[in-house]
Amino acid sequence: MAVGAPVTSLDPHYHQLSPNNAAASMIYSRLVETDNLARMQPGLALSWTAVEPTVWEFKLRPGIRFHNGREFTADDVAFTLARIPNVPNSPASFTTFVRPITRVEVVDPLTIRLHTATPYPLLPMDMTNIFILDRETHEGATTERFNSGELAVGTGPFRMVRHANGDRIELERNDQYFGERPAFARVAYRMITNDSARTAALLAGDVDVIDQVPTADIARLRRDNRVSLQEITGLRMIYLSLDHMREDGSPFITDNDGRPLPRNPLKDLRVRRALSMAIDRPAIVERVMEGSATATGQFLAQGIHSHIPGYPVPRFDTEGARRLLAEAGYPNGFRITLHGPNDRYPNDARIIQAIGQMWTRAGVRTAVEAQTWATFVGRAGRQEFSAFLLGWGMNPDGSHPLRNLIACFNRDTGLGASNRGRYCNPQLDAGLAASSQNLDPASREQQLIALERMALDDVAVIPLHIQTNVWAARRGFTVTPRADELTRAQDVRPAN
Repeated sequence: MAVGAPVTSLDPHYHQLSPNNAAASMIYSRLVETDNLARMQPGLALSWTAVEPTVWEFKLRPGIRFHNGREFTADDVAFTLARIPNVPNSPASFTTFVRPITRVEVVDPLTIRLHTATPYPLLPMDMTNIFILDRETHEGATTERFNSGELAVGTGPFRMVRHANGDRIELERNDQYFGERPAFARVAYRMITNDSARTAALLAGDVDVIDQVPTADIARLRRDNRVSLQEITGLRMIYLSLDHMREDGSPFITDNDGRPLPRNPLKDLRVRRALSMAIDRPAIVERVMEGSATATGQFLAQGIHSHIPGYPVPRFDTEGARRLLAEAGYPNGFRITLHGPNDRYPNDARIIQAIGQMWTRAGVRTAVEAQTWATFVGRAGRQEFSAFLLGWGMNPDGSHPLRNLIACFNRDTGLGASNRGRYCNPQLDAGLAASSQNLDPASREQQLIALERMALDDVAVIPLHIQTNVWAARRGFTVTPRADELTRAQDVRPAN
């Protein structure tokens, strides 16, 4: 198998990234798993029930052992939940998923109760993000020892054989896995981030499956009887993040003569709206993504819980953008550098090039700088940029982007863990807290829709499109496509 994005850590609690989660889901297991449409399924927990308004009880699967032979019990769940907020130097923490838990009660080896301060309907969904570790094996474990492969020990469908960081992960089937038996005994999970090289490896027979099929190759591969394509509308929004943190200037914004501006223009809603309005999203979908995406003005695709009915894709209007900039005090615009990765998302570098040209036509003279993901994501996490391209893979619920991307960054609560632009709206956070306690699904959905509107109307981020997830497999292999875009060896089977 060849994947288009690097796995940056085998510590399943270190960095909340889809490539890392995909690798983790082959080695470790969760209390609650998800199917290919992101619907919750029993995992290490056979069932979960709200036994009281503030208590969720999970009944655990008996007879499960970790790869090293240790027995899985409720104590391992308690250990895992306690570890997550204490993982040092996490660039995008999983803490938001465990902060609502005020007490963990181990009832017996196969029963655990999670107590919350208030009613909390999202807790089972939150558990779909948490991979369970073994207390005896992982007490005091460092991220470095996971990455070496030494402590990459779970209850998942595959065991770790070898990890060559940034190159490949070698796996062997775990024949004691509790779920469906994987079809293949050994897997080489390679990272080939160059699009052309990934397609060439498939066609040469060097690999059997690739993900992130380059959009430029899709039409050609459809006509090639040596391969088949599997695709699905995904849960990943591609968006622009903006510097909301700085009041007095922003590092990559100057006037037209190259002098720093005394104030950060991105703090002005009119400027943010102008930048959004200056982007021709349908053109990016058609010409850059070659149809393998859906233009959007919001977080979630149609049909997903708390999608906003009728919320429009922002209308492309260069002249309107110029008028808003003038109204905000920038009749001659300004200069900005737009950053992004060049090896993480389909056509990521081409997308920022296209946006740079559109912004320049609207009067914001834009330089574009694309970097490798490893360099880019570290700098984005340190708030070094003014405007930058990112993607976010959602849980199928509006609270997920709100908690992670939009909520005020708070290291203690885990809120805003991936809010790299440091947008902050205390009114929105208060509404999010209220919605998280609402046990009525219909009422809660309306609360989330109102909060999403608040964030989008304020241009907290600039949504661009929802990706279509595409895999290609050689004849004789088939892949179950997943809305969450995770590329996992257990989803590959012999073709009928």
